[in-house]
Amino acid sequence: MESVFIKGLDEHVPTLLLLHGTGGNEKDLLGLGRQLDAQANLLGVRGSETENGMPRFFKRLGMGVFDLDNLSMRTKELAAFIDEAAREYDFDRDNIIVVGYSNGANIAANLFFEIGKIVKGAILHHPMIPRTDVDMPDLNGLQVWIGAGQNDQMCPIEQSTGLKDYLEQAGAEVDMYWHDHGHQLTADEVNAAKKWYDTTMK
Repeated sequence: MESVFIKGLDEHVPTLLLLHGTGGNEKDLLGLGRQLDAQANLLGVRGSETENGMPRFFKRLGMGVFDLDNLSMRTKELAAFIDEAAREYDFDRDNIIVVGYSNGANIAANLFFEIGKIVKGAILHHPMIPRTDVDMPDLNGLQVWIGAGQNDQMCPIEQSTGLKDYLEQAGAEVDMYWHDHGHQLTADEVNAAKKWYDTTMK
């Protein structure tokens, strides 16, 4: 997988795994990562699929309809990449927080649905329920923050609340933040994510 790694302050800092939305790339969320933690390692990843020339992490069959076989394959690929990157860049494998937006948040959520507690925590901006056809693994100890928009036409409210329910039923601790806007990533949302990160992940 194409990626970019920016080393943080020292060997003890967390690593933020940054997963972009449709049409983004491995550098898209570097600025967001720095806003969340000025000292962390930053690992930006580019999705391996394309849709009309736009990078994505997995295929979809239509708006909000995921190609579940492809999603599963790409999720396992991402999980393997995380292990490989930790060895290559020599960061603490047990101190990773995934930060995803839209399509990136969806594959991050599916890591928890299919693989389990693969990272320490997650900040998911505008995610959906990735699938409903698997038995959830034990997610006790996983910390998750979800940002969502009351007027998000691409991610209906029930998708955000439903994902929270799935994760909590599997044992994760989930905090939600709502704003009155749509699918865009707002400054208030980023500030709320940082506040959660500073109190929960540090």
